[in-house]
Amino acid sequence: MTRLGGVIARRGAQALAVAIGVSALCFVITQRLPGDIAYRIAAGRYGYDMVDADAAASVRDELGLDRPLWQQLGEWVADLLRLDLGRSLVTSQPVLTEVSHYLAATLQLAVLSIVIAVIVGAGIGVVAARRPGGFADRFSSLWVAGVRAVPPFLLGLLLMIVLSAQLGLFPAVGHGDGGIVLPALTLGLSLSGLIARVTRDAVVEVRGSAYVEFALTKGLPERWVLVRHVLRNAAVSLVPYLGVQFVVLIEGVVVVESLFAWDGLGHSLVHAVFWRDIPVLQASALVLALLIVLVNTLVDLAVLGLDPRPRGRAVTA
Repeated sequence: MTRLGGVIARRGAQALAVAIGVSALCFVITQRLPGDIAYRIAAGRYGYDMVDADAAASVRDELGLDRPLWQQLGEWVADLLRLDLGRSLVTSQPVLTEVSHYLAATLQLAVLSIVIAVIVGAGIGVVAARRPGGFADRFSSLWVAGVRAVPPFLLGLLLMIVLSAQLGLFPAVGHGDGGIVLPALTLGLSLSGLIARVTRDAVVEVRGSAYVEFALTKGLPERWVLVRHVLRNAAVSLVPYLGVQFVVLIEGVVVVESLFAWDGLGHSLVHAVFWRDIPVLQASALVLALLIVLVNTLVDLAVLGLDPRPRGRAVTA
């Protein structure tokens, strides 16, 4: 089996195990949460003021919540194998439709955030690496310490006060025009610090290597050497780190999406837990988990493509 086939087979098996494990874990945790599930679902449907014991009993009978837990979980797994995620217990809408909407919003936010993080972080790192110990290098150290010391929710509140309440540049919450800017800046700036540090260290290491010095002694322009040799080899170290940061970003969207009322997977996950909407909860957690597996797969494939070392044969000294 080739290295490419090995990566795809390994990640495919990981995705299957993650799908079953996450679904079962979400189901068990939801069943163990305090409170009456039928009452919470009825409150989500009709509102707390309209809920009584009869409404909760009606919901319990309708959804079959009195059935044994193993039977309910087995039905979910069987539906999952048929790629049927069921319907929301609160809205009665197909879960696939709702989760697709939330997933698109989360991906939109995540991609814009990582673009901001790479532009800011990698830009600062490359400039700092040109003169280690210089002004730009000291500024990068200050930037890393500053953005890492401020928690994302606090940075989000600060951006909300300055850019929305004081300057009126962007809306503070929601999906209106420019509504994505503040949550994307919050996530992107939070990630940019460590990306700047990793980029700076990788570029300094590659610039000091023998093959870069050889390229410069041949008279090649420094800009060409930077793009053709330094940045490509530094990317082999940087890309896996970006994959880890993307995973951290996906995990962090729960807080930021709730803070800015961004209608993504993290926001829906919080509401699904609150209303005990088990199908939406399982599907949201499942999509987030599979998204992490997909990111790791893409990172592995990107490293295979970027690594300039020979493949498929041993390297001899």
